Amino acid sequence: MLEHVPGWLGAILRGVRAGASKLTIVDPALGQFDSLDLSSLAFADGQRLPERFTADGAGVSPPLHWRGVPAGTTSLALVVEDPDAPSPQPLVHAILWDMPPQDGQLAEGEIRADDDGGTHGDVGRNSYLREGWLPPDPPTGHGEHRYAFQLFALSGTADLDPSPGRTAVVEAMAGRVLAAGLLTGTYSRGTPAEIGPVGATAPV
Repeated sequence: MLEHVPGWLGAILRGVRAGASKLTIVDPALGQFDSLDLSSLAFADGQRLPERFTADGAGVSPPLHWRGVPAGTTSLALVVEDPDAPSPQPLVHAILWDMPPQDGQLAEGEIRADDDGGTHGDVGRNSYLREGWLPPDPPTGHGEHRYAFQLFALSGTADLDPSPGRTAVVEAMAGRVLAAGLLTGTYSRGTPAEIGPVGATAPV
């Protein structure tokens, strides 16, 4: 959709961004927590997302894997946000809730609506109010956008409605985060950029 925004308008909006200070992982309501390792075979942290994971390609979600889930974890949650969106809040690209509490991985294309074969917990609503992966689609000329993949190891339990949104998920995680991992990919249109090196190898 945003690929149709003219470059001159994207350039005007270049300085209009939600800001990294509004990402879920830095929300003070979550409290203090340890770190866990989150990475991808498709891109290294801080490097450009391959086109196939964006609105310019197949639009599937990238593969992810994680390790270091601490003892006492009862579930995992994944929130993917774009803090560089020209909006008051980061754009939510995916939410996965109530994932198994263990080291693991998501295969390429596995973040999709519950009724489309989603297998890792409950799939929440992105900023377009749909379940599944919202492919990165930054405005042309707006500059580089960061896509923050945030994985949370949670203690205890919380009841959420099917297809939860970001606000409900953050409220349900408050005070329950034992550890969290952050992996950032980038993407832009109308700005020269090279694809970065592939990420770390998958854990044995």
